[in-house]
Amino acid sequence: MAMYEIRVKGHLDQRWSAWFDGLRLTHLADGDTLLAGSVVDQAALHTLLSKIYNLNLILISVARKEEPR
Repeated sequence: MAMYEIRVKGHLDQRWSAWFDGLRLTHLADGDTLLAGSVVDQAALHTLLSKIYNLNLILISVARKEEPR
């Protein structure tokens, strides 16, 4: 599994974590939300991005992070 950080505009309530497949939601000081965690594959990533689109959230960035070894 790959680790991803997805940044969206605005603060999302923590209850959305389950809807975003258990990703950790972190409120940033600038008013954005960082969704972070493991994503099984590219299809799962596409599903997450579709959910963001369907909620009319503004997508700021998507970054794949290397897991520490």
